[in-house]
Amino acid sequence: MNTQLPPLSQAKAQAKRLRAELADQGTEISHAQSLELVAHQNGFRDWNAFHAAIGNRPPPAWTPGGRVEGSYLSQPFKATVVSVTMLRPGWFRLALELDEPVDVVTFDSFSNYRKRVHCVIGPLGMTQEKTSDGTPHVILEC
Repeated sequence: MNTQLPPLSQAKAQAKRLRAELADQGTEISHAQSLELVAHQNGFRDWNAFHAAIGNRPPPAWTPGGRVEGSYLSQPFKATVVSVTMLRPGWFRLALELDEPVDVVTFDSFSNYRKRVHCVIGPLGMTQEKTSDGTPHVILEC
């Protein structure tokens, strides 16, 4: 079995390309059949098993000890992943140890620095929680 599984978006794109290439060669297959073929190419019995394997794991950098970059309250950071818990497919609770503390206060009169951040990151690499200007609290570069 392939130990380096592609992200779900890549697997679906591969199935779409495969279907188009086969159609160009005169072989029409359904979308479901192309997904099954991609699953087989990656060593899985069917698409459901392949999808579960992809959906039940965080991106490679989102594992304990992994390194991530992004922004927290619109401030850039680099961090080490301390812990990760899957909440549901595509959604993970992360604890991040920031390399440099980030000031979470926007007032000039005082500061409050944070070195560790706990957040829930979705499939798009950002939190659902947003600041008053609509910016997600945490955005990870994927």
